Amino acid sequence: MSRALRIFVAVVVLFGGAVSSMAAENAPLARGTAITDADLLRKLDQHDVLTISRLLWPERNADVPLTTELLFAWLPQLAPIPPAIDAEFDRYIGRYKAASPNETIGVGEGFDVQLFDRAVLRSRDTRFVLAGIVNRMDRAYVSEDSCGEIRLIYRLTRFDAAPAGAKTAVRLPMTLNLVMKARDARQTDRSGKPITCAEVARRWLDNGDWQGLIGSSLYPYDAMLDRIETNIQISIAPKSALHDFRSDYLLKVFKYNAATKQFEESTLENQIDRDRILVDDDLRRDFKAWLLAPENLREFDRGTVLIPEKFLAKAAIAPTPAGFDASDLQPEFGMMHGESKDKNEADPVFTDNDVVGALTQAAARGIDMQNLRSVAGFQRRLNDVTCSGCHQTRGIGGFHFPGVDWLVDKPSNSTIVPASPHFFGDQTRRRDILTAFAEDKPPDFSRGFASRPQTRGSRELAGTEYEDGWGAHCYLPNAGSGAADRSFTSWRCAKGLSCQAASASSRIGMCFIETR
Repeated sequence: MSRALRIFVAVVVLFGGAVSSMAAENAPLARGTAITDADLLRKLDQHDVLTISRLLWPERNADVPLTTELLFAWLPQLAPIPPAIDAEFDRYIGRYKAASPNETIGVGEGFDVQLFDRAVLRSRDTRFVLAGIVNRMDRAYVSEDSCGEIRLIYRLTRFDAAPAGAKTAVRLPMTLNLVMKARDARQTDRSGKPITCAEVARRWLDNGDWQGLIGSSLYPYDAMLDRIETNIQISIAPKSALHDFRSDYLLKVFKYNAATKQFEESTLENQIDRDRILVDDDLRRDFKAWLLAPENLREFDRGTVLIPEKFLAKAAIAPTPAGFDASDLQPEFGMMHGESKDKNEADPVFTDNDVVGALTQAAARGIDMQNLRSVAGFQRRLNDVTCSGCHQTRGIGGFHFPGVDWLVDKPSNSTIVPASPHFFGDQTRRRDILTAFAEDKPPDFSRGFASRPQTRGSRELAGTEYEDGWGAHCYLPNAGSGAADRSFTSWRCAKGLSCQAASASSRIGMCFIETR
């Protein structure tokens, strides 16, 4: 038996009896769909079971997680990641200097715009700490054979020297998401039987079964690897006489290449490359024709569309806060007619008539739209189908899963809430899909808008901030002019709350206590 296999089997024996009781203490909304128990995550990390170095280098003899200095130096699979991030930083700095020549940008509080310090990615004092495990079998529509994904989310953490030889942990604004297949189609259990999607789903629904993930790791590890996603708070611009507060987040994806055994820079799923499309007439024409085709518009409506790579970008900046009004902070801004008032801007990709015509054509073919019932609905989906647009919606800054901070002795509110309202609001839908898998029924992979959860008849979220409670997004039927917008008329507030305007022009507001 290999050393890696002995470690995984030993861990199953060591923690096996404790899993059910730990899972029972997990946040109720994430039951069966995510592992956020601090004690369990601590053990999985500190015993070097699910660290990045153990999963990518299972034969390694040491049982101590690697610092970032050693992680990127010793693991050839990760070699392309630092230079790709460096290149994005250089481009970001160049764009900012060109756009704001009178402002300074650099690392430290002395600059108008304060950059993330890239040196921490090559430091002996930092490492990636396991901060959560998330089941994403709701994404099995991307690859049915894989049954979706399991995401191991790590938070970059610095360990500073403290008195008496101790160390204090400081979480830094970066997450690394190691995305693994929920299964490999060739994978079998110990009896030689193929592992099914139903079996994987049942393990998770039974007790948030991290052992199911460990079981997958007994299979040749690179067959389970899919990609790495990074999210870095690349800059903070404090409020000044020149601008409001702003924080930008850099999103990158690195797809695993089994032939080269490296994570290689890739496009971001559905991250529409707005700037390139707007200046390329051929690309604009092709994108418009592809997206408005009835079969693609249906998947766009359901939230399961997979836009071809030729229309996508290899990086995204998600500025926060983006606000409720249309602006160039949003990824699709300028693609719809009437958004930009600048006469020098490129022609939009879509006019209102284009969208109305496409919806009419889809209806004539018997396609029932669940979300896109108006031009405004189409416009909103253009935003939230992208990585950056989704991260701008009901996030914690630019994060949806900043992760559990199990390193602190006395956690604050910011450390005990591991995920955003968008994340928690989506758990009902994800669990419904897991249940369908477990019962061998066809799952419904559709999703609503990022601003409002798809409840699927459940009342679990009723009255909470995740659906219609205080702070939830809602629809203002009397705002603006024209008839009620059918894309959003169901966005109501719970009893005792009213929908109040969040901006001067948007018909999307927020639920607050009624005032008389």
